[in-house]
Amino acid sequence: MSVHDDLAAVQRCLDDLTRSVGRLEQRLGGGLEVRRVRTDADHLRESVALLRQAAAPAEPEQRPDLVTIPDTPYDTSLWQDSDDEGLGSRNRHAP
Repeated sequence: MSVHDDLAAVQRCLDDLTRSVGRLEQRLGGGLEVRRVRTDADHLRESVALLRQAAAPAEPEQRPDLVTIPDTPYDTSLWQDSDDEGLGSRNRHAP
């Protein structure tokens, strides 16, 4: 059996368990014991859902499109109002 088949079998058993707990709840009422069993069954359902997610084949990581950067110099007018970091202003001397 594959992991997928095993998880499907567990899911079927959990569905049967949920139906059985529902019938017990109707016959016995909603006492503490029945509520605990229902809560445990719900926890099992959540755990199986986590197992399904973990067993699912991971999607290949999509790489972002590459952006080519030209070798030509940038337009210097883009930096007229900025300072060179750590070197001070363009027209002043560095400390």
